[in-house]
Amino acid sequence: MRAEQARDTRRRILAAAEGELLRGGYHATTMTSLAQASGVSPQTIYDAIGKKAAVLKAVYDVLLVGDDAPIPMRERPEWKRTVTQHTLAATLRAYAGMSRLIVSRVGPLVGMVLAEGAGADADLANFLAAIDRERRIGNTAVVRHIADRFGLPNGLSADPAIDHVWTLTALEVADRLVRRCGWSWDDYERWLGTQLAAGLT
Repeated sequence: MRAEQARDTRRRILAAAEGELLRGGYHATTMTSLAQASGVSPQTIYDAIGKKAAVLKAVYDVLLVGDDAPIPMRERPEWKRTVTQHTLAATLRAYAGMSRLIVSRVGPLVGMVLAEGAGADADLANFLAAIDRERRIGNTAVVRHIADRFGLPNGLSADPAIDHVWTLTALEVADRLVRRCGWSWDDYERWLGTQLAAGLT
């Protein structure tokens, strides 16, 4: 019962925090405003999640996979769909679709952070660095899968291939194309699939 209450409190905090962050921006959001929006005390937020940057990361993590279930990305349907394709072209299209889904979920939140900039906030800078590292881990996994199953183009080693995927799937790229240039998510997904194939086939 106590564990379920703790999960419910955490979910309420994160749901309120997402709205607060998107409305006011990271820098203007305070632990007091998060507490008021959540209906809890600031200390409850510190105890349940941590400081403001930790709340931001927790919101991001839930948006990334679409829920708060403790299921690794490798066990999620989007990843399984990508790595069970029978051709390289189909694998890249599936990965473009998976990337589109992820970026569409986290894009508004990360776009807000990118637009504001980290400034002198070391915790926010660490958040941006952390999500970039995590994305590269995912990129590395898909490149290794492609290399093992289909092989990489002649002369291309794993590291440049990972660099290629890491650059194309950057949240900044999606933000520029979709939010700033007005592309649809379908346009973005098609473009990403084409560009991934250009470097990996």
